[in-house]
Amino acid sequence: MTIAADLPVATRRSSDLSKHSAEVFAEAEDHPVTVTRRDGEALVLMSQREAEGRARLLNFAAQLITVTLDDRGSLAERMSKAFPWMLALSPADRESCAQDLVDAARASFATDQPHLAIAELTSWKETATAVAAGLSSGSAGLEWFDDDETVERP
Repeated sequence: MTIAADLPVATRRSSDLSKHSAEVFAEAEDHPVTVTRRDGEALVLMSQREAEGRARLLNFAAQLITVTLDDRGSLAERMSKAFPWMLALSPADRESCAQDLVDAARASFATDQPHLAIAELTSWKETATAVAAGLSSGSAGLEWFDDDETVERP
């Protein structure tokens, strides 16, 4: 997999941090900024959100690698061992969840956008939590939306 070529790449000199710190910090809110130094290795400045997103994606990737190294059972069965909350889902939903998580992880790594996989993981986990709490498509007052249905922004 390759990192997307159209991602913003910012490089600043260390002197920019002292002369134009507000500008550099504002830029780092949007995307990581490489700070070059004459007296040492370049540093990367990024938001806490960005760093946490990358750490969560790497943790998720480690779990997926563990799942793929096990050759016993289907993908959904192996993923249910790594993500026990999947057991609250129906067998068909476990299959969908497993494939959706793998697809989202591939998209995240291909585009360097951790939120794609993390959002998919969170969505499925919240769905499993809701099902475990007794909510289902037959529950009164609960309306499930199809993927093809567009919902207006609030």
